[in-house]
Amino acid sequence: MGRNRLLVTMKIVKIEKYAPQYSEEKLIAKIAKVAKRVGIKTLYGILVLFYALNSPQISLKDKARIYGALGYFILPIDLVPDAIPLAGYADDWAALLYVIKQVMEQITPETKQKARTQLHEWFGDYDESELPKEI
Repeated sequence: MGRNRLLVTMKIVKIEKYAPQYSEEKLIAKIAKVAKRVGIKTLYGILVLFYALNSPQISLKDKARIYGALGYFILPIDLVPDAIPLAGYADDWAALLYVIKQVMEQITPETKQKARTQLHEWFGDYDESELPKEI
């Protein structure tokens, strides 16, 4: 499934309905389980959204979107099952990217820096050019 098709699918799927699946504990457990498989780009998107939840600039409506995207990531069963090699997290990335695009204007440089700092704590030095340009 192509990236553009996934983004269109995410627009159709009411991402907010996945918000009840979110909890900080579940998110951390999922990250620990799949960090190497999803890659640094996806983890950066997850962390940006996670830290954005604490930002007063993010509206309640957009926080609901963020909870939905993170809840969707946590769920083991979604549009493209996570167990499928290479494609398994494409829908998760599409959901994250869709929500990031929705809230991008409200995400501060400090929020992005918190995400980068956490990645450095987890992975040490990494090539920042691997991070998505759209975030």
